[in-house]
Amino acid sequence: MVPRREFLKRGLGAVAGSALTVGAGAAPSPRSRPNIVVIMADDMGFSDLGCYGSEIHTPNLDRMAAEGLRFTHAYNAARCCPSRAALLTGLHPHQAGMGDMVTSPGRNVPPGPYQGYLNRNCATIAELLRPAGYRTYMSGKWHVGEAPEHWPRRRGFDRYYGIISGGSSYWKLDQEGPRPRVMAIDDDAHVPSGDTFYMTDAFTDNAVRFIEEHEGPNSPFFLYLAYTAPHWPIHAWPEDIEKYRGVYDIGWDKLRVQRHERMIELGIVDKKWPLSPRDPEVPAWDTVTDKEDRALRMAVYAAMIDRMDQGIGRVLDALRKTGADKNTLVLFLSDNGGCHESVEGRNLHTPGTRPGERGSFLAYQRPWANASNTPFRMFKHWTHEGGIATPLIAWAPDLVRGRGTLTHQTAHIADVVPTCLDLARADYPATFGGNPILPLAGRTIVPVLRGKQRDAHSPLYWEHEGSKAIRDGNWKLVSAAGKDWELYDLEADRTELNDLVTKEPKRAKAMLARWNAWADAVGAKR
Repeated sequence: MVPRREFLKRGLGAVAGSALTVGAGAAPSPRSRPNIVVIMADDMGFSDLGCYGSEIHTPNLDRMAAEGLRFTHAYNAARCCPSRAALLTGLHPHQAGMGDMVTSPGRNVPPGPYQGYLNRNCATIAELLRPAGYRTYMSGKWHVGEAPEHWPRRRGFDRYYGIISGGSSYWKLDQEGPRPRVMAIDDDAHVPSGDTFYMTDAFTDNAVRFIEEHEGPNSPFFLYLAYTAPHWPIHAWPEDIEKYRGVYDIGWDKLRVQRHERMIELGIVDKKWPLSPRDPEVPAWDTVTDKEDRALRMAVYAAMIDRMDQGIGRVLDALRKTGADKNTLVLFLSDNGGCHESVEGRNLHTPGTRPGERGSFLAYQRPWANASNTPFRMFKHWTHEGGIATPLIAWAPDLVRGRGTLTHQTAHIADVVPTCLDLARADYPATFGGNPILPLAGRTIVPVLRGKQRDAHSPLYWEHEGSKAIRDGNWKLVSAAGKDWELYDLEADRTELNDLVTKEPKRAKAMLARWNAWADAVGAKR
């Protein structure tokens, strides 16, 4: 693990307000088209990595950050399905048919922005890279279409291992209840078995296998590794949990303060942005009577991220062993902020089992999610910063200019597709498979990776289950579902504590008009 002090010693903390911190180093030399690995965590908060201020051991991601580039203003689409759709297609989720969650096969849902599976007016990154000569692999969570005709191999992936549906037990596939989970190997349903199965490890195993079995070197590959960690239920190997026993006895209040201080030290957040107050629905740690259970839940959650990082280390090792590491871009991000949800009402928990154990079905819940999203407000589902801000690490020895730099330029999850196409020198067609496809909403981040200032994003837009937002430059207009619009100057107040909507009515009105026009264009609900 790269110590946080070592980050600071290497100059990783960017000066607040600068557009991009660029370290020394020669411009990257021309190379053949790179391999591309995109890794996504599930329900992981902005402050949950060591290189973003956490106490959780993430040495491999920390090393990627120390050798690559970290974004401080990167965004996802607020929840798993919309984020996955945007990552795969480069479009707003509504344009791809995924404005909300997936729909069960056989449900009579009208076609449109909320149909619950990828439509045919979009093309996935796998469908776009295959004609350019890339081999395309995926290991992990799909969650953008549950009927077999919408599975990964039907959307451009050569090989697939993973879970088609949403989060499940990490020890065995959940096949009971109203929404049974489905796993697949390529086009065939798969039910894992055995005492050694653990979902995170299985996704890593198959990602490594795809890299090792790839037939190169003249044929580049694209690998999408979509972990379910650390999505509930919180399950982890005992030896990983043991590392964190006692760590969280301090409680969520002190943890938030400690993380905030480290984030300022690392340059991830500006010291002029105060730590947001404890969420109003979260009790003070000193008043909690079940501290042991609560601390254990966070220990299990940390162990899940630790195990994911161990897996990422194995992926990086596979790249090195196959000689692919010198010509590979690896991107890492999360699909939404930390998750406030409580799952006890699902009646899947076996009484008497403790957090993390087989048979348990628990979440770490709102208080620890509030800590995961330090220093921001709100959670997964919401379009406040706590719901949509994501770590974004870019690692590529021959592409990223400068080692261990920070950029404050904005990026969005929809930027992944145009970035891949840019590096692959692949065209984005007007039609695909006989269907017209929509113009890309995302924009390449390659100039940022090369140490340059790219043109500012046109306004960024969000809508998910009634939560709405627009970010235009440093200004953000945001509304929680059913609530009034709020206006923030993110340059001065990224923790969204000083609502300026009454002081800047003309600005708010103009931004709302732009959001309404976007909503009408993509079919988002107003």
